[in-house]
Amino acid sequence: MEKVKIGRAMVSNVDQQEAISEIDRIIAHNERTYVVTPNLDHIVKLEEDPEFERVYNDAGLVLPDGNPLIWASKLLGTPLKALVAGSDLFPVLCAHSVDRGYRLFFLGGLEGVAAKAAAVLQQQYPRIQIVGTYSPPFGFDKNPVENEKIIAMINAVQPHILFVGVGAPKQEKWMFRNLSQLNINVALGIGASFDFVAGTIKRAPSFMRKVGMEWFWRFSHEPKRLFRRYFIDSARFVPIIYKQYKQKTHL
Repeated sequence: MEKVKIGRAMVSNVDQQEAISEIDRIIAHNERTYVVTPNLDHIVKLEEDPEFERVYNDAGLVLPDGNPLIWASKLLGTPLKALVAGSDLFPVLCAHSVDRGYRLFFLGGLEGVAAKAAAVLQQQYPRIQIVGTYSPPFGFDKNPVENEKIIAMINAVQPHILFVGVGAPKQEKWMFRNLSQLNINVALGIGASFDFVAGTIKRAPSFMRKVGMEWFWRFSHEPKRLFRRYFIDSARFVPIIYKQYKQKTHL
């Protein structure tokens, strides 16, 4: 599989359908891995967090979840095929799982959100196999007892796909640290996707997503939480890409 270097991330150069086909292959071969979906914020974090870089190096798929990565890849002369946002992939993969007979587990969201997302999808796809949902308490990843309980809960139902939506970099690090103990095929970090499906957070209209303005929609709804990401971290993204561009043009 072709990969494109963006900062310290080696991004899989696939479109959404190719990503789903690779997940099918992983399940068919009974492999075990996890999927990360980098955005601008991840690229910046990778510069300063060695564990996060190890997480990325071990990922089975690294899917571009942000237009800045698409724009940067074009500037660097190695264009990515398509944006493969986790929030777009999640409902499509859930629908795909119906005919494939995949068992799904939803881990994440505030209390009740994962269960509500499951109920919405169950209504849309009566044959979908959502075998478990759990919204963990804050700090679960640092609580050995709670962590063991979650792993046991997941392993008891043996899902093919585990969706993890507890925010970055927590979800990615949790998958990396616990993968060897999980009886699954694929874990995917999907951020706020449970909220979007459940309707607890309204997603940007499709026309804004198409022109790369979803970030502005999200910022307008959560300015305090997202100010740093969009106005401080974004400024740090530019020199990362510029440095890579200069290195590339001087080869």
